[in-house]
Amino acid sequence: MYIERTPKSNTQNMDETHLFLIYVLSLFSLIYLFKLVIHKKTKSLAPSPPSLPIIGHLHLFNGPIHRVLQHLASKYGPIMSLRFGSRRVLVITSPSAAQECFTTNDITLANRPLLLSGKYLNYNCTALGSAPYGQLWRDLRRIMTLELFSTTRLKHYMGVRQDEVRSLIKDLSKDSFKGFSTVEMRSRIRGMSFNIIMNIIADKGFYGTKVEDVKEASEFKKVIRDIFEVSGTSNPGDFIPLLRWIDYQGLEKRLLKLHKKSDRFIQNLIEKCKSKRSGSKGKAMKFIDAMLSLQESEPEYYTDDVIKGNILTLLLAGTDTSSVTIEWAVSLLLNHPNVLEKARAHIDEYVGNERLVEETDLPNLPYIQCIINETLRLFPATPLLVPHEPSEDCTIGGFDVARGTMVLVNAWAIHRDPMVWDDPLSFKPERFEKVINEGYRFIPFGMGRRQCPGSGLANRVIWLVLASLIQCFEWERVGEELVGLSEGKGLTMPKDVPLKARCKARQEMSDVLMNLLELVS
Repeated sequence: MYIERTPKSNTQNMDETHLFLIYVLSLFSLIYLFKLVIHKKTKSLAPSPPSLPIIGHLHLFNGPIHRVLQHLASKYGPIMSLRFGSRRVLVITSPSAAQECFTTNDITLANRPLLLSGKYLNYNCTALGSAPYGQLWRDLRRIMTLELFSTTRLKHYMGVRQDEVRSLIKDLSKDSFKGFSTVEMRSRIRGMSFNIIMNIIADKGFYGTKVEDVKEASEFKKVIRDIFEVSGTSNPGDFIPLLRWIDYQGLEKRLLKLHKKSDRFIQNLIEKCKSKRSGSKGKAMKFIDAMLSLQESEPEYYTDDVIKGNILTLLLAGTDTSSVTIEWAVSLLLNHPNVLEKARAHIDEYVGNERLVEETDLPNLPYIQCIINETLRLFPATPLLVPHEPSEDCTIGGFDVARGTMVLVNAWAIHRDPMVWDDPLSFKPERFEKVINEGYRFIPFGMGRRQCPGSGLANRVIWLVLASLIQCFEWERVGEELVGLSEGKGLTMPKDVPLKARCKARQEMSDVLMNLLELVS
């Protein structure tokens, strides 16, 4: 029997096509969801405290961040996952995990997070400390090493360091021959450190009696002080885009204002150096001269902005880390006079009382280095190191870390870990007397390819200042109470209250100090 088939209408054909598409899309959706579930189940994430919507874990940070992170790590482990607003964060609090970061994952973690401060203080992240890992960073690292931090250049600038330290000793000596006088140490130490860096960069000083332009020096010192203050302020806008958009707390406006002021000064410094370069042939170049020489050969690469960003970075990092460490060291010595006397006895035995201690004495006075190391252990100048950021997905301690996560290494907590150090909260320089290599349990300057390249310079400055202060003066606390050791606000963890102490010229050194006053005058 023949049955006639009625042709399907266009509407029926379209309905069947739509159903087919729905079936296909549903199938792909199921496959995607299945893969997503499997991915979540197989992905191993570090432990994390409960978080809040939008702000993540930012509400937990009421106090110094390195202390808060140490407390959280005691509950959630040495590798911990957090969320600062929309940014994922991984916190490292163990030597083994830190070692994995700076060996196995050294290249992967060689990037820096993009922060608001990098835009204004580092000229769109073109300075050594904030530049992304790549050709520019490699070139800047090579230039810094050759022109500032190599053994040859450190020796070349030894006279600069010695002159500035002797100016500090002279300043303290003026009122110290008749008896103990109370002195404020922070401004003196910071001024000396700033002069050392500025003389190395451009043969120019801004503190002391030899300042050429007092008004210019005063204005720029104020700008630098303001930058120190702002750079130590955490910016919620780095983690919550909305706050960045509305400029919460007005931080971006302040940074822009300071950027314009510092830019104007440093640009003027560059122009003066350019005008003098024709008459400086045959003379030893300062850092700014070396940068300008590179600019002549590759002007589109070594722009004025690149030069200015690296000068400002050197001034900030080179001044603050050294001066903060010296202030902590003197505070600890005032609280431990037995250590102070032991160090002085070593100096008297090797150097004597007929000349000032010099940098070349460093290998023969290892106990001073032990004091410095113990100070850096208890009060590292960068307690969280500089943040790292993986350029691709990686694993640390068996946990998966996504690309773009901010990785924080809590050096302060590692240095105070009772599982790593014996009696970790006590000041015991002797613990460093027989140790050759502390490995990843002592990382005040970081490790790996992005560790601080200026550690050699900083160590020489701190050593010479500390040895000179111990050799030349007797020291006392202002009152009976111990010197306070509370941390203040700032990336370099300064003392909460600037150090004041009582000092008196040592009778054994009176002839040397009198000769110094006459010589420097």
